Amino acid sequence: MSTVSDPSTEPILVAVREAVAMVVPEVAPELVAPGRTLTELGCNSIDRAEIVTIAMERLRITVPIGEFAEVGDIASLVDVLRRHHP
Repeated sequence: MSTVSDPSTEPILVAVREAVAMVVPEVAPELVAPGRTLTELGCNSIDRAEIVTIAMERLRITVPIGEFAEVGDIASLVDVLRRHHP
C-alpha cells in the first residue's frame, strides 16, 4: 500500500524529483508524480538506475537492489526508499 500521501514521504519525493531533474532536465518537476512511471517520463534503464542512485545519495541511505524489483511507479519508488529512511 502506497504511503506517498504521508507528509513524512515529502523529503523522499523531493529527492526523487531532484534526481530526475539532474538526469533528465527536460522533465518538469511537477510531472514527477506518484502515479507516473520513470519510463513514462522518458527515462531509459540507465536513467532509472542513475535516478535511484542519486536519490539514495541525497537521502544518505542504501537499499538492496532486489527491493527495486517491486517498483512500478513513483509512489512505489518512494515507498521503497522510505522504508530505509530514518
